Amino acid sequence: MRFRLCAAFVAAAALGQEKMPVFTRPSDYTFPPGSTYPAAEWERVTSPDAAGYSSPRLDLLRAWLKTQDTTGMMVVTGGRVLFEYGNVMETSKVASVRKSVLGMLFGKYIAKDPRVLHATVKDLGLDDLEPFEQIEERATLQDLLMARSGIYLRDADRDSPRKGSLAPGTQFVYNNWDFNAAGTAFAKVANKGIFEALETDLARPIGMQDYDTARQKMIQVAPTKKLSVHPEYAMYLSTRDMARLGLLMARQGLWKGKDVLPRNWVEYLTTLYTPASDVWPRPLQRELGGTVSRWGYGAMWWVWDAPIGATSDNWTAFTGSYTAFGTDGQYITVIPGFDLVVAHKNANIDRVPNRSVGMLAYQTILQMLIGSRR
Repeated sequence: MRFRLCAAFVAAAALGQEKMPVFTRPSDYTFPPGSTYPAAEWERVTSPDAAGYSSPRLDLLRAWLKTQDTTGMMVVTGGRVLFEYGNVMETSKVASVRKSVLGMLFGKYIAKDPRVLHATVKDLGLDDLEPFEQIEERATLQDLLMARSGIYLRDADRDSPRKGSLAPGTQFVYNNWDFNAAGTAFAKVANKGIFEALETDLARPIGMQDYDTARQKMIQVAPTKKLSVHPEYAMYLSTRDMARLGLLMARQGLWKGKDVLPRNWVEYLTTLYTPASDVWPRPLQRELGGTVSRWGYGAMWWVWDAPIGATSDNWTAFTGSYTAFGTDGQYITVIPGFDLVVAHKNANIDRVPNRSVGMLAYQTILQMLIGSRR
């Protein structure tokens, strides 16, 4: 039985609102004409110009990337490689992109019993070194996925609200307690480890070329400070495998006729629940570009927030777009309006600190890509 969940209804219930205007992709999704999937190797467009893009302008993009800390980038349209830069086979840490991948993994198991979304942190056995306050015990798995648990560790992050000051579901606060605890919850709900599930549920079905379970790491959070029992699930992926994950999202969880993700799960993950103006803490909002960039939040995926209106006259090039975002330049971005998937990597995070492709620089890259359309 297909999993059907009204994302807008869930969002309104979670945020205590009767109505929330959202941009969602249709449940009766159909493939763009002429699109395909990669086999063991990616197929390439016959030429950028034939695919509707200017080769000279893409050459300018390539020249611009040489001035950045980009180590790998792949752009896919119609399931074929339009543009490639750097070493797309190199496997390295993808930072907070891990959270978006975990969101994808959850779908299969929540589809079996959607009620688990409303299981509380107590129901899920997520007790931590610091006991929950009574108000925190009401936080649900859905609150964790939307970064709205209201649970904050004392002294863990000076930008977080005071412990016990906010009711679960009322305020988006990007903090690693929610996401790491969600990783612990996943292992309980799925009855298997995250990295095992990543191999069996995603890597094999979509033919990821470079995934290696042995490369993945569970990292205890600040062990000397004993902040939390919930570890970081650090993922190490290649740019070309990130592109496959992006294409799976762009295809609404379908891969060669099979439902790798449950129907409507992509819609749930990428519905706008937190407007860009409500992103907290403020330093993160500035990192996302402040008023220049318009990335709000869905459920473990960043979602483009812009006026959408009732007709396409109000839409922008990025309307309906969503992205996974990891520190220093790790991105998986889907731009549905042009059937584009962009995977971007800065592998220096593993070996050379303080080198970054921040959101403003990345936004420039995306603008140059869209500007190369003929």
